[in-house]
Parts: sequence; C-alpha cells; structure tokens
Amino acid sequence: MNATSGPHSAGALLLCRGEPSEVRPPARLLRERLLLAPAGAEWTVLVPEGKPWLHGGESVEQVVTGWATALAVPAGGRPVVALWWDRDRAGLTLAAGFRRTVGYTWLADGTPVGEDEAMRTFAARLALDPVLDVQALEPLTKPDPDADAHTRLVGVVAVLARAGLALPAGLVPGDGADRLRSAALDQGAEQLEGHGWRDAVRAELEVAESGPVGPYLRGPKARVLGGAQLVAGVPLLLWGAGRRSGGWATAGALLVAHGALGLAYDRLRER
Repeated sequence: MNATSGPHSAGALLLCRGEPSEVRPPARLLRERLLLAPAGAEWTVLVPEGKPWLHGGESVEQVVTGWATALAVPAGGRPVVALWWDRDRAGLTLAAGFRRTVGYTWLADGTPVGEDEAMRTFAARLALDPVLDVQALEPLTKPDPDADAHTRLVGVVAVLARAGLALPAGLVPGDGADRLRSAALDQGAEQLEGHGWRDAVRAELEVAESGPVGPYLRGPKARVLGGAQLVAGVPLLLWGAGRRSGGWATAGALLVAHGALGLAYDRLRER
C-alpha cells in the first residue's frame, strides 16, 4: 500500500462525529489502549495504541467494526467511521446507532470490491451533500490503475473534510500503527485509560442530558430506548462470546450496559 507496508502493517483510525467530551466516555468503555484527539469541527479521532488484531484470530476489519458499533451505541447514535487496512485490503465501516453497519472494501492495489449502493448509503447517513459529495465519492468505486488502497482512504478523508473533518498533522490512513501512534502523541493526543462501565456511562448520560438527546435519557422515550438496547444487546453479546469475537461481544456488552444503566438512570432521576 505504501512504504510502511509489511507483514504487520495493519492499522486503523476511528473517526467519531462528536466533540472529544462526547466521545471520551464510550471510548473508555472499550477498555482498549486508545489515543484521542480533536479532528475538526464536531469530529474526534481515536488511534489504537495496541494491535489487538494480531491476537485472538480476528482481522483488523472485524476488530474495528466491533469498536465502531460499540461507540455508536450510546444515546444519540452518533456516526463512527472506521478506516482500516492490512497488507491485502483496506476499507471503511460506518456505524450509526442501531442501524446495520455499512462497509466498503478495496484490494491493496485499489481494486474496488464493494457495492456502489453502500457508498451512497455511507454519504446519506453522514448527511453529506447528495450531489457534490456523492460525486466526489463515486470515483473511489471505479477502477483506477494509479490509485492503490492507501490513495482510496485518503480520498475518503478528503470528502469528509468537506463535512468538517480535519485530521491532526501526521495522521495518514494507510500508515503503520506505530507511526500513527507516534504522530498522534506528537500532536498532543490524550491517552485514554479504561474506567468501570458504570462510571463511564453515567458520565456520558450526564453530558448528553443537557443536549438534544435529553428526552431519550429520561421519561417514556428513555424507557423504550433502554428496553430496545437490552433486547438487541443480549443476543449480540451471546453471539460474540460464542464466536470468541471480542469486538462484537464488546458491542453487545455495551448495549446491555447502556440499556440497564439507562433504565436505572431514568428511575433515579425521577426520584
């Protein structure tokens, strides 16, 4: 893909639609070593410090898809775009609330192997311009002998820049995980430490309660949302555990945690 490619050149970036104060609590729930930094207007980037895809038999795509799903679960369902790559492929995954994730993949030489409809859905869920931004994304789905997978990811970032994304200097999709980590630290990225899920979810709820999703944290809507999270989370947790998929098990656990704590939070606030 580029000069940093090698047997273990897999890496990823998580682009979260939200301010760092909104992204920090659910990111801590992942209990992973992550670096957090602001990335433009209402965007935050998360850079993995470790390489969990080298252990446990999961690909980088599977790991970060689980992370993105888990990050998008909290109240509000803010979109999360995971950019990932390894020596054979690269791609993107978009998670937004309870919706099914959307993904697109390229081979290392840039050959598109995704569906055009997925890219259009990607643009729609991020509320990108239906004409200009979709037109900018379309070339990424067409054959181009001069564009490898690295170039395709850079093209995605360029389109997201029109929606306010501004990655810190030195963070380039396609670079090795070690180089990304060093670049993030050079730009003053915050090192996240895992916290107990109760404290992290409670902190997020308190921040969100004053925002537009407040009605979904207290009252009838909150109870419906909490119940839905439990219903969706339990089977996902069991499925992920059965397949030994850490990413999906984490997403299921977060759904259960958010549902249970959300219901308890609503009840306590009523008192």
